[in-house]
Amino acid sequence: MSDPDCIFCKIGRDEIPNQRAHHENGNVFSILDNQPLAPGHTLVIPLTHYRWFYQIPDDLSDKLFRVAKNLAKDLKEKYNADYVRLEVVGKDVPHVHIHLIPQKFSDTATAA
Repeated sequence: MSDPDCIFCKIGRDEIPNQRAHHENGNVFSILDNQPLAPGHTLVIPLTHYRWFYQIPDDLSDKLFRVAKNLAKDLKEKYNADYVRLEVVGKDVPHVHIHLIPQKFSDTATAA
């Protein structure tokens, strides 16, 4: 399933040039956020279009969160972060995506 007008679907279909950030498998890819809240702010996105995370089939949500978990470990190390904040919002772009935001305890970044 794909939405012809969805920006993330277009990126997933390589219709919009974008550097894939870190991870990609047949179902999930990641890109750097174009308005990052912190260096390394990454989006983890399923190729299949779903608006809300609770609509995703279990096998896809398992893969999505597994990629997010592994990528968060990499981002924590790469950006020398104290932790990596994870957010699933979905209101700005109506395609399920996870925000991974490397953070220091001293950071005051706002919610994604």
